[in-house]
Amino acid sequence: MTISEQLAQYIVNVRFEDIPEEVIHFTKLCIVDYYSSLLKGKEAEPVQMMEQVALLIGGEKQATAVTGLKTSITNAAFINGGASHVIELDDIHKASIVHAATVIMPAAIAIAEWQNLSGKRLIEAIIVGYEVAFRIGETVTPSHYYYFHNTATCGTFGAAAAVAKLLDLSKEQIVQAFGSAGTQAAGLWEFIEDGAMSKQLHPGKAAMNGILSALLAQQGFTGATAILEGRRGFFEAMSDEYDVTRMTDKLGEQYKITENAFKVHASCRHTHAAMDLAIQLYEKVKNNGIHSIKLIEVGAYQVALDITDAKNPQTVYAAKFSMQFCVALALLTGKGGYDAYTADSLQDPLIRSLMEKMVVSVDEDIQSQYPQEWGAKIQIHWLDGTIDVMQSQFSKGDPENPLNEQDFIGKFNSLVPLEETHKKKIINQLLHLETLQVQQIIRTIHPIKHISIV
Repeated sequence: MTISEQLAQYIVNVRFEDIPEEVIHFTKLCIVDYYSSLLKGKEAEPVQMMEQVALLIGGEKQATAVTGLKTSITNAAFINGGASHVIELDDIHKASIVHAATVIMPAAIAIAEWQNLSGKRLIEAIIVGYEVAFRIGETVTPSHYYYFHNTATCGTFGAAAAVAKLLDLSKEQIVQAFGSAGTQAAGLWEFIEDGAMSKQLHPGKAAMNGILSALLAQQGFTGATAILEGRRGFFEAMSDEYDVTRMTDKLGEQYKITENAFKVHASCRHTHAAMDLAIQLYEKVKNNGIHSIKLIEVGAYQVALDITDAKNPQTVYAAKFSMQFCVALALLTGKGGYDAYTADSLQDPLIRSLMEKMVVSVDEDIQSQYPQEWGAKIQIHWLDGTIDVMQSQFSKGDPENPLNEQDFIGKFNSLVPLEETHKKKIINQLLHLETLQVQQIIRTIHPIKHISIV
């Protein structure tokens, strides 16, 4: 059997009744985390632009975008994919380097709303979507990640898997859906050079393409049956080296969604281990003053530097992808959340001064543990000759250093700009999702009259 056939059989076999309760609960927390980012991100400029494009394209009123726009399932997934990614607080899987929620959930929730499906069905779909996206990401990492944004490329397959599950596609149809998903999988890292809005386009388009792939397969539209391992398929074309055994090892015996990690800092995940350490050093820096610091050394793994070695970010968004800025911010303020990244902090002379004392480099010990560990080391050399050295293997929010349910609720409450009673109702329904229809959740989140497409 091809890999697509094995994945398709797995998707067909998954049933809510067979999923352990702890996996169901964890999946619901992933959904809470998704809505934290989604509902905060709706006002961002790129998202407003995406909504305007959706209005121009038009479409049937099938699903609800975070902006309140009632539009087509593809348009809703497109907008929600961008909105859930824009504030840089969405989930991440270390081994695959995939932000799964921002691709899989917009696609799956749009379909589930459109078809008025149950929360149980949605949970099934999200689990299989994460499984597929994570496995593909693990297979092609790390070489794929140098040029390609895994969330966009691998996420397209995950979105197609989730939608295929919701549409009850047959094994044969799912194989065809993967063929169409793979040939649409795209997303280049070049946007990082100038902080372009492409990063929001990536998950939005991947979610949209996942829906399109599954709908085409439902109509009998064919795709490559060996899109992953074929000689001109995804692995060969988009990775210098890959481990195909990652695709099916223990497939159906485990739930890779439980390996998911979550963000507590509103920046690139590759900065988080260093930021955690910097926050621990905040009080000492505050008491001693930055004038007492001679040098700060930050050690990380090569991929972290490829993405975040940026000494002079010129926008707030670019600052979130600067290891130097993020560490200096954390050392001086003890913070790294959404509100810490502002136009004022971007040009803060103290932060800029501290950045000039910073050297970022690859630490060979940390590099040897990547991607299983996304670690960091900070050494502060003081003018009196003393040195503080701190090292971390796991960021807060990693499976090895997990958040609890109250952490998720606290994150939601701190980010979502709604009345307290409204937020409490949303949280309660999401945590009891298996007892509800998805349309009930959508009506709770968007109680006001939907905007009509003209």
